[in-house]
Amino acid sequence: MQKLWRQADDIRSRNVGDAVHLRGLVEISNCCVRSCSYCGLNVSNLNVPRYRMKAEEIVECALKARDFGYGTVVLQAGEDYGLAREWVADVVRRITGATNLAVTLSLGERPLEDLRTWKKAGADRYLLRFETSDRELYGKIHPSLPNRKQDRMEILKELFQLGYEVGSGVMIGIPGQTYASLAADIETFHTMDLDMIGVGPYIPHPHTSLGRSKGGRPFDQVPNTEQMTYKVVALCRLVRPDANIPSTTALATLNKTEGRELGLRRGANVVMPNLTPPQYRVCYEIYPDKACLNETADSCNECLASRILAIGRTIGKGPGSRTKGA
Repeated sequence: MQKLWRQADDIRSRNVGDAVHLRGLVEISNCCVRSCSYCGLNVSNLNVPRYRMKAEEIVECALKARDFGYGTVVLQAGEDYGLAREWVADVVRRITGATNLAVTLSLGERPLEDLRTWKKAGADRYLLRFETSDRELYGKIHPSLPNRKQDRMEILKELFQLGYEVGSGVMIGIPGQTYASLAADIETFHTMDLDMIGVGPYIPHPHTSLGRSKGGRPFDQVPNTEQMTYKVVALCRLVRPDANIPSTTALATLNKTEGRELGLRRGANVVMPNLTPPQYRVCYEIYPDKACLNETADSCNECLASRILAIGRTIGKGPGSRTKGA
């Protein structure tokens, strides 16, 4: 493992440098029409108080990202059609009009016209995790909606065609995930030439069907461990040397002492400090016991900056876009 860590860190340093880019995360809504079996925001979970942030609140968070010196703001939500096409476009325009931030959207499987409108409004990037390249497993964990096409791979291709920087990713250790399917996931990252790759451990939520399941596991089930996640982060760096790869909050949840730092030492070059106001943040529970849940944006910013500097890395400047073939 030490050889893998060194190789991934060396490739990271040579291709994307030693700067760690900060993406300010704003969780703008926890409403969702989906009934995904792994996610605490699923529509069937009646235990979570639902919210949608106001446009003014979102813009205020973006201004804080600007003041902190971040290059990017990420607007994330469940698949919430209460976030109407033109409303989101207006929020994007207000952010780009008031700041030089790159705007990343992560709003689920939206129609092509929504994606096109948001790109024209000024959105730069879109994140849509395909979760697993195993079609059968995907169908089990991500039920389709009535009369609606379910093909995240096709949507990712549309995003490329629209000119977005495109990010995707998978969960590590989702029940039913085999080593063969995880290897196929990593190969998919390579063949799709993704600009951003996000991988994190599957963390069970008690108010999901998977979290309650006591069913059996395949003999070659991938474990949802911290160590396995680091392995996949490192392998992603090997297959996509110039991609932006975050050290995720989920890693910090498994190891609150040094999870993010170890991810950064094993191939990652991005972290996503949370700018969501605390009263909303506690309700955005994709999985339980999330790291930094009760921190303010200011304290989170100070903490992450000090952690990055402590491992000998620098704070990135500007939007930190992928430079292919760097």
